[in-house]
Amino acid sequence: MSEIRLQKFLSQAGVCSRRKGERFILEGRVTVNGEKVTQLGSRVDPDSDRVAVDGHPVKSREKMVYIALNKPEGYVTSCEHPGEKIVLDLLSVDQRVYPVGRLDKDSTGLLLLTNDGRLHHRLSHPSFDHEKEYEVAVEKPIQGGALNKMAAGVSLNGVQTRPAKIRKLTPKKFKIILQEGRNRQIRRMVGKVGGRVVYLKRIRIAGIYLGDLAKGKWRYLKPDEIDRLQALIKT
Repeated sequence: MSEIRLQKFLSQAGVCSRRKGERFILEGRVTVNGEKVTQLGSRVDPDSDRVAVDGHPVKSREKMVYIALNKPEGYVTSCEHPGEKIVLDLLSVDQRVYPVGRLDKDSTGLLLLTNDGRLHHRLSHPSFDHEKEYEVAVEKPIQGGALNKMAAGVSLNGVQTRPAKIRKLTPKKFKIILQEGRNRQIRRMVGKVGGRVVYLKRIRIAGIYLGDLAKGKWRYLKPDEIDRLQALIKT
């Protein structure tokens, strides 16, 4: 493995944040191969160097991976579901990854998966207000008044949905941006205004776009995309 900055290694190993790691280094609390290191520019090889903080060895964590998948219809967003095809069946990675949020079985589009527990927790938590954008097609032409009602918020099981951004594309198709993710929310919202969804595809999560990724295919997120997500959860 190539060398990385010592404070980055401490952060990736789950010891502390990079900023706190810098402080540990300056305070002389970090050793590499038994030698105290106090220079912030110091680099280490996670595969061969022995790093310790306050005398306690620091082990490199499993490699963090971040994946974008274009989920097809018919797959369940789960790590295990007897008798059903699951999204993990579409991947071929060594690490054990977990879906971030859900897409119901009949829906398609962007799904993120990772083994980064902190990122997974923050992105999945209801209080994290990142945007999710969808393309939706309905059975019959939908009126502007119905779209306005959904944009303002409708009651689902006695709880009002948050305001949404909606843009009509054709008489039977629109885009919607949500900042929440209740179970089958868009389908239920459309049902509340008298319509029925026949096609639903998620095209964006926060600053990550589905783009031209083919249905059923996956890719690793680019470094700038990972940085974008990491920056979001730090706000």
